Amino acid sequence: MTVVFVHGVPETPAVWNALRERIDRPALALRLPGFGSPRPAGLVDKEAYAAWLADDLRALGGPVDLVGHDWGAHLAMRVVSAYDVPVRSWVSDVAHGWHPDYRWHEAAVLFQQSPQGEELLASLRADSPGSPSFGDFLRPRGMSAELATEVDAVHDEVMSAAVLALYRSARPHLHADWGREFDGPAPAPGLVLVPTGDPMAQPALDHEVAARLGARTEELDGLTHYWMLQDPDRGAEALERFWAACEAS
Repeated sequence: MTVVFVHGVPETPAVWNALRERIDRPALALRLPGFGSPRPAGLVDKEAYAAWLADDLRALGGPVDLVGHDWGAHLAMRVVSAYDVPVRSWVSDVAHGWHPDYRWHEAAVLFQQSPQGEELLASLRADSPGSPSFGDFLRPRGMSAELATEVDAVHDEVMSAAVLALYRSARPHLHADWGREFDGPAPAPGLVLVPTGDPMAQPALDHEVAARLGARTEELDGLTHYWMLQDPDRGAEALERFWAACEAS
């Protein structure tokens, strides 16, 4: 069984490095197109990205344990709910984004507007001297200095366009389309991680979505949005417990 990790926005697969070192299972971390790699012209919205992920998972040729973070978690949940893909289990850390009461955070709202989104992302690129970078923007949420440096190194116009494509296809929120279609027990066992130290955490909504989908929940008390960087040992233990339960059932 292969573990497949999917990073979020604006990240790279390196967000999983420390956690993967602590997982004694075959594993790989996918790179979302446009995030330090080319972005094919057809990847114009969130559904196209979900289809891309489904195709990559099918190409592996067998069931996988899918672990998503941030936008990677949204894409993982969409694949599990709407695509014929061999997924044995799934893990999300932002399930609250699928709740009907969820509203996007301030930065996301700006990304969804034009020209405000373009202007904000241009100001966060490394070629915009004197302005905070994307890494600077995310360190208060727990992004490590090492990952921040890597993100800033790959943040170009291609990556900015990918960020805008995802967020602008998710108006007014994910429940408006994807969530309405995923409103009952998931076809595979799921785990919703709840890092309570994230300033944007919404634990009550996470628990409600998990209950609706028949998924387990585990609160990561005090950990941030970047729980896998802050305490990879604790994150790995949570995942191993979940997979062991899946194997025992």
